[in-house]
Amino acid sequence: MNSTPIPRLDLIGLVVSDMAASLAFYRRLGLRFPEDAESAPHVEAQLLGGLRIAFDTEETVRSFHPGWQPAAGGGRIGLAFLCASPEAVDATYAELTAAGHESELKPFDAPWGQRYATVLDPDGNGVDLFAPLDHLPVQ
Repeated sequence: MNSTPIPRLDLIGLVVSDMAASLAFYRRLGLRFPEDAESAPHVEAQLLGGLRIAFDTEETVRSFHPGWQPAAGGGRIGLAFLCASPEAVDATYAELTAAGHESELKPFDAPWGQRYATVLDPDGNGVDLFAPLDHLPVQ
């Protein structure tokens, strides 16, 4: 029997090419960062439930992994943000695309019962916006 404790997911890390642009994008989605974080090489935000999200510049990653190169052909991680209602999906999508962020999927009513859309963050990662179509309030 293995007595090693099971690891717990504690942090999601993203490597970003432009810290200021990334923080501005994720602030629009409600994440909170220190006001002067744009010039930092590493920034974290606490998420509900205790999980954290961290952003490291490419230079930071290369400082301990000199051969590291960003993936080619778009993002390799997807993040999904639960919105308060189907209308909030549309409004958040409109705000992000009006701010110049690229749309991957315009809002639509998905067959699995959600209002759903995808916007790309500044590094090309897909960020999904969704809400149940049954209009139940989000807790």
